[in-house]
Amino acid sequence: MSAETQAAIDNDGSPKVVDLKAEYEKSGVAEVLDELDRELIGLKPVKQRIREIAAMLVVERARKSLGLTHDTPTLHMNFAGNPGTGKTTVAMRMANILHRLGYVRKGHLVSVTRDDLVGQYIGHTAPKTKEVLKRAMGGVLFIDEAYYLYRPDNERDYGQEAIEILLQVMENNREDLVVIMAGYADRMDKFFESNPGFRSRIAHHIDFPDYSDDELLEIADGMLAQQNYRFDEKAHELMARYIELRRQQPHFANARSIRNALDRARLRQANRLFETSTGPLDAVALSTISAEDISVSRVFTMPGNKAASPGRADK
Repeated sequence: MSAETQAAIDNDGSPKVVDLKAEYEKSGVAEVLDELDRELIGLKPVKQRIREIAAMLVVERARKSLGLTHDTPTLHMNFAGNPGTGKTTVAMRMANILHRLGYVRKGHLVSVTRDDLVGQYIGHTAPKTKEVLKRAMGGVLFIDEAYYLYRPDNERDYGQEAIEILLQVMENNREDLVVIMAGYADRMDKFFESNPGFRSRIAHHIDFPDYSDDELLEIADGMLAQQNYRFDEKAHELMARYIELRRQQPHFANARSIRNALDRARLRQANRLFETSTGPLDAVALSTISAEDISVSRVFTMPGNKAASPGRADK
């Protein structure tokens, strides 16, 4: 009988057991996943993958409790997808899950870009990178647009120094730090091809799909509700048309673009109320986005694009 098998037997000779469902409930991970469901519309394949990782971690913790051979699993991740698809939010929830299951000490998220890691002169990069890593220890380091770390076309670029430090820490501090890299899928693929050391250290590659038109409209409704605003019927229909047209244009950033559009609609609504109101306004008037607050978007002024109620173009 192996030492591991012996350790998994109680004093009375019966095998030790672990109730995985009970361990899962006790950890509070279900609460985090439910919160993720409430926060983010859609993203079913992403949420499913996060649940699978959580299940694996619960099993690994159960094995450890029974004295079975246990190595800390490699948990570094790559989140690939277009902007505005929830990568940062999922990273925050992942940090919470890892903390609740005991895989990181603190469970905080440190979000950085190239500028936070790479210096502009000799001797500047190492201290910057090490300071960021020091802040992230015990939690998750989220590197957005990680491919910008590597610029082979610039001889005087110091990104390679940051990469070497990151690779060393990712290998030697797996029990105290999880690194999540994020960015456009095609650029991340090229980045990993140019830096095979990263690919070998990344255990989980998660693709974040773009939202559908219906999901984006649901996101818009939710964002307005959080601010105690609402669309009237015509504005809701026009917003659906806006989403259909806007996503065909350059620089569309999913939920981020929808948030920007709603900010502009609220700005127009405020100016409309100032210009047209002749007396006191009730809460409904102050909280309603009308079609004219949407229809003046420049999205509708482009050739072939029409709003239900044409108006002047955005300035």
